[in-house]
Amino acid sequence: MPERSSLNAARRARELAALPGEVVDVLVVGLGATGAGVALDAASRGLSVAAVDAHDLAFGTSRWSSKLIHGGLRYLASGQVDVARESAVERGVLMGRTAPHLVRALPFVLPLTPMVTRGQAAVTRAGLLAGDALRLAAGTPRSVLPAPRRLSAVETLRLAPALRPYGLRGGLLSWDGQLADDARLVTAIARTAAAHGARVLTRCRAVALTGDGALVRDELTGEEHTVRARAVVNAAGVWAGGLVDGVRLRPSRGAHLVVRAEALRGLSAGMHVPVPGESNRFVLVIPQGDGRVYVGLTDEPADGPIPDVPEPSEGEIGFLLDILGSALDVPVHRGDVAGAFAGLRPLLDDERGRTADISRRHAVLTSRDGVVTIVGGKLTTYRRMAQDAVDALVAAGRVRAGRARTARLPLVGAAPPDRLAGLDAPPRLVQRYGTEAPLLAALAREDPALLEPVVPGLPVLHAELAWAVRHEGALDVSDLLDRRTRIGLVADDRARATGAAARHLGAASSPAAPLG
Repeated sequence: MPERSSLNAARRARELAALPGEVVDVLVVGLGATGAGVALDAASRGLSVAAVDAHDLAFGTSRWSSKLIHGGLRYLASGQVDVARESAVERGVLMGRTAPHLVRALPFVLPLTPMVTRGQAAVTRAGLLAGDALRLAAGTPRSVLPAPRRLSAVETLRLAPALRPYGLRGGLLSWDGQLADDARLVTAIARTAAAHGARVLTRCRAVALTGDGALVRDELTGEEHTVRARAVVNAAGVWAGGLVDGVRLRPSRGAHLVVRAEALRGLSAGMHVPVPGESNRFVLVIPQGDGRVYVGLTDEPADGPIPDVPEPSEGEIGFLLDILGSALDVPVHRGDVAGAFAGLRPLLDDERGRTADISRRHAVLTSRDGVVTIVGGKLTTYRRMAQDAVDALVAAGRVRAGRARTARLPLVGAAPPDRLAGLDAPPRLVQRYGTEAPLLAALAREDPALLEPVVPGLPVLHAELAWAVRHEGALDVSDLLDRRTRIGLVADDRARATGAAARHLGAASSPAAPLG
C-alpha cells in the first residue's frame, strides 16, 4: 500500500500541527504543477520541504490546460527555438521515464481544406518535419512518437469523419503527447514529493510572505501559523504578483469547449484547425476517450482582479465554434456545447502588444528579501521550471543540496507500457493510476459497487472517489468532482455525481458505511 505517498485529512492535520515548531529548508507557496514540482525537486535532493496552497492541488491554471504535453512546434514557428527545444526534451522525459502511465502518443490531423493554401500546407509540413527533428534531438524514440506524414483524403476522413469532404485534399498527420488528465499529473507529482518527505498542505493560505517564511492561515479552522524556512519559493502562478512586490504579470485567458463525442462522429485523432489570418495558430480538437471532446483554445487578455475560477466569454465560445465549423460537414452549434472552461496563463509582462505574442519562456525572479518567484512557462516544462527555482536557491546560498534528480525519478504509478499492459485491473484505472490500478480494483473486495460508474454513461468509477479521499488528499466534493476526476466539467454530470461524492467523503470518517 502507498503509505508514504498517501495524502489525506489525517496526515494534513498531523503535519500542519508539527510545522510551527520547526524550520524547514524550503517553503513552497502554490501547489499547481510548478509548485508541486518544486516540492518534489527539493525533497528529492534531501531538503526538508513544506508546500502550501490556499485551495487544493491543481486548483489554478494547471487543471485548465488542453491536457497535452507539447513538443514545442508553435514556439518553433514563432522563432522561440530554445523554448521549443526545452519542451521537446521535457516531453521526452515525461513520456519515457517519469510519467509514461499518464502520457500517451496522440495523432493529430491538419485537414487540407480549401481554406488552407498549398503554400501554407508546405510551410506547415516543413514545420512538422522540424518538430520531428526536435524529437530526435531530444532523444525521444520513434516507437514513442511516430513520424509525421501526408494523408490522403480517404485516410483523413477515416480519422476525422466529421470533416467536410468537399474540396478536402487530404491532411497532415503529426504526433504529440496527451495527458490522461493534467490535474492527475499534479496529484502524482505532489504524492511523489510526499513520499520523499515533503509536507503537502492544501487549504493553507499564505497571508504574508518573506524571505525566511510566511504567515499561513488554515482555511478549514481559521487558525494562523508562522512557518519558518531557510528559503521560500513563490509558485502561486497568476496570483504570484499579489505575494511579492515587483512581479509584473500579464495573464491571458485560454478557453476550451466540452462537447459530446457523438457531435464529431467518432473522431479518433486530434485535429489542428487553422485560424484564418494567423500563420501559426490553430484551434485544437482533442478526443478524451471518456465520451467528451475538448475544443480550444483562445488567447485573450485577462485584465482586472484574478478570479478563483475563470469563465469563458460568449465571444470566445462563438469564436471556437466558428473556427471548428469552418472544417466540419455539419457544424457544432451552441446547444451542442456540454460545458466550457478557461484558465489564466501566468505570463511575465514584456510590454508586447498582444498576449498571444508574449514569450512562453519561464523566469526565475528573486525579491530584495530573497523570495524566489517562478512564473511563465508551460505545463510541459514544469519539471525544468522547478529545477531552475531550486538551483537558484542553491546558487544564492539559501540551502545546500546536490544536483536535481527529477529527470530520472518516476512519479507515483509510473511504469513502462509493457509492464502496465500486464496489470490485473480495468483499462481505465491502468491509464490513470498506472501500477496503483490493482490497488484501486482491490477496494471492490470491500464493496463490489466500487467498480461501477459514478454516473451512468461516464467511465469514472466509485473506486476513484474512494481512492482520492484515502490517498490523494481530497477534502470536499469539489476536490473529488473538479480535480481528482473531471466529472464537474459538465454541470449536469456534476449534479448527478454530487451525492455519491458526499457519501465517499462521509465513508472516510465512518469505515463501516457503504462506499458505493
